[in-house]
Amino acid sequence: MHVTANELVEEARKQINEIAPGDLAANRGSAVLIDVREPAEYQTGHIAEAINIPRGVLEFQVDAHPAVANVSDPALSSKSCPIVVYCRTGGRAALSAASLQRMGFTNVRSISGGITGWSEAGLPVTTR
Repeated sequence: MHVTANELVEEARKQINEIAPGDLAANRGSAVLIDVREPAEYQTGHIAEAINIPRGVLEFQVDAHPAVANVSDPALSSKSCPIVVYCRTGGRAALSAASLQRMGFTNVRSISGGITGWSEAGLPVTTR
């Protein structure tokens, strides 16, 4: 049975927890923010303190797989650390959150609406 990209995203959304941009801004806590967009997208504006790990290498980098020369962020060393992922509108982030959960991360959320929703809510982005 073949599925479309949109069907994959919808299936992933049924398995993950999403958080509204305003709710995250009000209570981020110690969550690690991961922007799963491509580096060029990240450079146009991202949420402050977000780590850029593109969707295409996410699974390898969070586990420090030898295929990417053990590149990993120390903040991701615990499978129970709170993680919030986002992309442009939420599709890649939903797929990423579902994948991270399958890898054993237990506290993963996705920003509903992605950085587009974040910006539309009047929340700040940075290019630094």
